[in-house]
Amino acid sequence: MDIGRLKEFCGEDWKRVNDRISNALKSDIVLLDSTNRMILSHSGKQLRPLLSLLVARACCDGSIPEDSIRVASAAELLHNATLLHDDVADESDCRRGEPTINSLMGPSVSVLVGDYWLVSAMNEIQSAEHFGPRLISIFSRTLTHLAEGEMLQLQKAQNGDTDEADYLRIIYCKTASLFEAAAIAAAISVNAPKEVEEAVGRYAVSLGLAFQIRDDMFDYSSGSGIGKPVGVDILEQKITMPLIGAFRNSTGQEEAEVRRQIGQIHEHPEYAGRILAFVREKDGISYAGKRIDDYVSAAVDAVSMLPETQASSYLKEMAYYVAKRKI
Repeated sequence: MDIGRLKEFCGEDWKRVNDRISNALKSDIVLLDSTNRMILSHSGKQLRPLLSLLVARACCDGSIPEDSIRVASAAELLHNATLLHDDVADESDCRRGEPTINSLMGPSVSVLVGDYWLVSAMNEIQSAEHFGPRLISIFSRTLTHLAEGEMLQLQKAQNGDTDEADYLRIIYCKTASLFEAAAIAAAISVNAPKEVEEAVGRYAVSLGLAFQIRDDMFDYSSGSGIGKPVGVDILEQKITMPLIGAFRNSTGQEEAEVRRQIGQIHEHPEYAGRILAFVREKDGISYAGKRIDDYVSAAVDAVSMLPETQASSYLKEMAYYVAKRKI
């Protein structure tokens, strides 16, 4: 699937989203304004606003209202706010192949700019003409999930005891919850029936989980072209799906030894290479790939209850794209 084709399909609505985002971020503070424009120049795939627009179009017969555009804009603003904050928490120097604001201007600037994007996202939702309280509640709940996910991930990294249920909760909170908010809020914005809201919510959660598992697989794949070296998650003591899959194909003694190495990775960074080799030897990548396929199937099943339109067809394509993407 070509992301550019989806943006072309969304046409004027896509332009409206980007215009709203740009306008929401304008400031007469030159440093803030130039920083925002620099971030916008490296916008990435913008899957979340695309998801919102496709869901809105799939759930209504005619043109979508301005509230749908607000929802899509808010989803992208909130996503980038979390990235700016994550870069500080993870001490990241590079994102999307470019230097982070954290590395260029320091953690204080990254946090402050992230706060600005966060407030801009909530202003978009607050300005909704219809269903405002429900939309605010959905995005507020997502903010709670994002904070909980970060703290749970930190707790589990310290303890070194992450299992599959822990991992799925973390990636739901940190990734899938925003996909879910973007989709459900879009359905609400066009006054879709409750059962449709629930269906697109199931779709988006499955899509988000598949997306993050695929992202975590890149940490074990050299030459993935995603702008970061392999083994970063291991060095940050994050136990993700490929390693969990490797544990399933190992003895209890082998698992305990790898978990011990992860616990000591800061003192012994050379353990990272051994853990990467362990995941390859125990076929953890294949296990992660199978879990992605499960979530893609669940996403396609959920969206199948929508009327057969070009928009709903593209939602299915988006699920397959997430499973096979290279970056």
